[in-house]
Amino acid sequence: MSGRTEGGGDVGHGFQFSHSGPAILFLTLALLLPASPAFAHASDRGYVLLMPTGYYLTGGAIAVAASFLVLAVLPPALLERIAAKRLALFPLNESSRVFTSLIAFAIFAVLVGAGFFGSRDPLSNPLPLTVWTLLWVGLTLVQGLFGNLWAWINPWYGPWRVATVIFPVLRDRRMPEWAGYWPALILFFAFAWFELIDPAPDDPARLAWAAGIYWLLSFLAVIAFGYEDWSRRGEFLSVFFRMVSRFGVVEADHRASSRGISAKLCLPGTKLWAENPLPASGMFFLLLALSSVSFDGLSKTFFWLGLNGINPLEFPGRSAVMTTNTVGLALVFVALSSVYLLAVFLGERLAGSRLPFAKSAGLLIWSIVPIALAYHFSHYLTAFLVNGQYALVALSDPFSSGWNLFGTAGFQVGAGIVAGYQSAWTLWNAQAAAIIGGHVLAVLIAHGLAYRLHPTARQAALSQLPLTVLMIGYTVFGLWLLSTPTAG
Repeated sequence: MSGRTEGGGDVGHGFQFSHSGPAILFLTLALLLPASPAFAHASDRGYVLLMPTGYYLTGGAIAVAASFLVLAVLPPALLERIAAKRLALFPLNESSRVFTSLIAFAIFAVLVGAGFFGSRDPLSNPLPLTVWTLLWVGLTLVQGLFGNLWAWINPWYGPWRVATVIFPVLRDRRMPEWAGYWPALILFFAFAWFELIDPAPDDPARLAWAAGIYWLLSFLAVIAFGYEDWSRRGEFLSVFFRMVSRFGVVEADHRASSRGISAKLCLPGTKLWAENPLPASGMFFLLLALSSVSFDGLSKTFFWLGLNGINPLEFPGRSAVMTTNTVGLALVFVALSSVYLLAVFLGERLAGSRLPFAKSAGLLIWSIVPIALAYHFSHYLTAFLVNGQYALVALSDPFSSGWNLFGTAGFQVGAGIVAGYQSAWTLWNAQAAAIIGGHVLAVLIAHGLAYRLHPTARQAALSQLPLTVLMIGYTVFGLWLLSTPTAG
């Protein structure tokens, strides 16, 4: 059985011109374009992997709690020395970004063409497989492991540089500071809605229209507000990829004097300790990134479907639950944001802190990054293993014309990679380890950030108690999502 389900699907690429207009247009396009009845969704489980829950839940909670106790007695200076460790790798030639970006733009144009003129089957068309499997799943994990590769393959940077050569006045455009990250937040919510709730986001032609128009709107936004500002605070993919890349082990040092940019190796997550507090819009952006993946898992559980009066064994399709799931997505986001803010508030009260609440909440939010990456890995793992094979085939013959560009067009897609008891057991443990490990690392990063906020180790530890309780609870929730039966 493949990852195909009724009404499944996804989309993904992004930019915007003003604050809410493009997001509304994005949703409108998704609703008006003709929907097909059944497509594969990149986030649907290719297999129902039911994890034995008892000792996983208990062990996960204990591991996160124990990490807090260990960190509470470690001297802050030790964490500072760990965070400062760097190993020089090689210089980076930033001028090559124009070339790599133009190549990425050309590939994007071919993929959009394949969406219009290639196979109508989303498991044979390279556009949905690239967007939902290779980009949204694969590249996110690459960013989180290594660093900001997206900065080199962004399909807007190269065209913008070409435009600035023709029209030099475009180089100095800026986005108003008051806009914050709100454009990216609005666009990310539109993206999440299209991915999780739209009836058929995997329809190749539908996705081609949405992605193509989105690229055009995004390019207009770059022209209007400048590439640097818009990619950092307005374009949701660039914002998301940059944020998760701060966990990666490769750092691009822009302070490397006359030699330009230098690539350096660091320990996972230590770049987050050097980040500045995010404004409210940036904080909510990260919370939305985590809550959207969490809701994607929750919305398919027997629990959620039963809560909404739906027989999970007779799932009626995505169209029937659009309203319910739209409300659910918003509620999960509001609930997670509220609990996070409450945990930070209580922690600051316990520590007797007089710091501005916005500063504490905006800095500690960076500890969410490893949790978001862990959920991304665990939630999409089985679909990636299956749909990644389909992508190898489709990319070799993008227009279903009998081509074999990469020698993989005849590859036999099989489910053996996730079949059998031993394979399932390996996947269970990999997913569970990611959830638990992500939360342990989040506790570590939160402690490092707390030492920047408070003058004593005792105050820093006290401030983290409520946030650690939240992370323990979210660990249990994540492991439960992996173990509970799903439908749809």
